[in-house]
Amino acid sequence: MSNALGEFLKARRAELTPSAVGLPVDGLPRRVPGLRREEVALLASISVQYYTRVEQGRLKASAPVLVALAEALRLDDDQRTYLLELAGKDAPRPSRRRTAQKVRPQTRRLLDALGVPALVLGRRMDILAWNPLAAALLTDFSRLPEKQRNYARLVFSDSEVRERYENWEAVAPDCVAFLRMEAARHPDDPRLTELVGDLSIKDPHFRRWWAAHNVAAQTTGVKMLRHPLVGELTLDWETLVCATDPDQQLVVWTAEPGSVGHDALTFLASWAASHAPDAHSARPHRHHDAR
Repeated sequence: MSNALGEFLKARRAELTPSAVGLPVDGLPRRVPGLRREEVALLASISVQYYTRVEQGRLKASAPVLVALAEALRLDDDQRTYLLELAGKDAPRPSRRRTAQKVRPQTRRLLDALGVPALVLGRRMDILAWNPLAAALLTDFSRLPEKQRNYARLVFSDSEVRERYENWEAVAPDCVAFLRMEAARHPDDPRLTELVGDLSIKDPHFRRWWAAHNVAAQTTGVKMLRHPLVGELTLDWETLVCATDPDQQLVVWTAEPGSVGHDALTFLASWAASHAPDAHSARPHRHHDAR
């Protein structure tokens, strides 16, 4: 990721056409898809030489120029944030030494009290904690080694989790986009680099989507699942950021009261309550801290 900003700019201009941004179409053949560098420079009101050096990683652009480029390339809010963070503008500086992320006791109690599936995601989408209904919905996270408890890794590498998603081809690219945003926030995180490298080697879908440089922030959305006990269900998901650690996010799945999804969750909660941990796994395992 030595020139992640330049790769991101190239990926974004490749998605646009002159007509889409109000430029005249000259009819001449194009060697590459999308906008030419000189067209991006024109839209951003900067010189072609300046833009070329920025894209090649030979010049650090100022914040006003980055904003102008975001406008020229029609970036959405998440992409604009990602661009600025890649350039070190308004982005938190990563600490040299990372400490293990701890889930606060108050958050653990909240997980237990919630009557819906919920889990806590940390850096790199690591799964730090979960409640029994989340395990019943997706998978028994306690069966996994701590290092394997990563949401993106499970979506791509765990057949049980992968088969849960009716719309896997919509869920999986989102995970890649979330990780892209993480890479901008924490460019020196060796475990994130290891995760991306591992998934890139093992899964061609991940490799292709990572190369697309799409970004997104985890906020809210809809998941369509296929569960062996309750069948198909559609759930809304919402992300809440921890005030004491912005790198921790509480993710909850809910369904509209009276809907098929709500009835399915009610049944699944009853099933989960009657299937308490067996003796061989009687040690507390519903909540875990992860580095």
